Amino acid sequence: MPSEKILQSKEAFVNDLADKLKKSACGVLADYKGINVADDTKLRRELRENGVDYFVVKNTLLKRAFEKVGIEGLDDLLEGATAIGLSEEDIIIAPKILFKQSDASGENFNIKGGFINGVAAPLSELEEYAKLPSKDVLLSKLLFMLQSPMQRMAIAISEIAKKNGEDGDVA
Repeated sequence: MPSEKILQSKEAFVNDLADKLKKSACGVLADYKGINVADDTKLRRELRENGVDYFVVKNTLLKRAFEKVGIEGLDDLLEGATAIGLSEEDIIIAPKILFKQSDASGENFNIKGGFINGVAAPLSELEEYAKLPSKDVLLSKLLFMLQSPMQRMAIAISEIAKKNGEDGDVA
């Protein structure tokens, strides 16, 4: 039987993990077994730089945190070595980086599944999110699309002014 101190520390960890899960817009579970140290270090650095909290967690503790938060449907994924990547704001970045690692590592690093906004998401849905451009790229595309009609109008007005200037007609 574990000591009271160990039980208290595990309960505190579950509470902290539950808070992180509540705050997260997206969470991705991965089987990290077999990834080498260099790849793991590079992955952790990239995730940290992009605001993704990534760590290895015991399945029983993760299951209890899921229960505490009310995230259902992920219990069958909690087998073997489990790491989780949590993103508070961007639902695209964690799947994007972890799927990229999965593709690069082959059989050594596999995505198990995850959740989006507190609801279990199938692997196929997470993969679709991973294929989307990042938030910054989407915003820049939107700005370009909004700016494009104004540029075209300015060019048209400029061409009309040049034409009128050449003919000597003043409107």
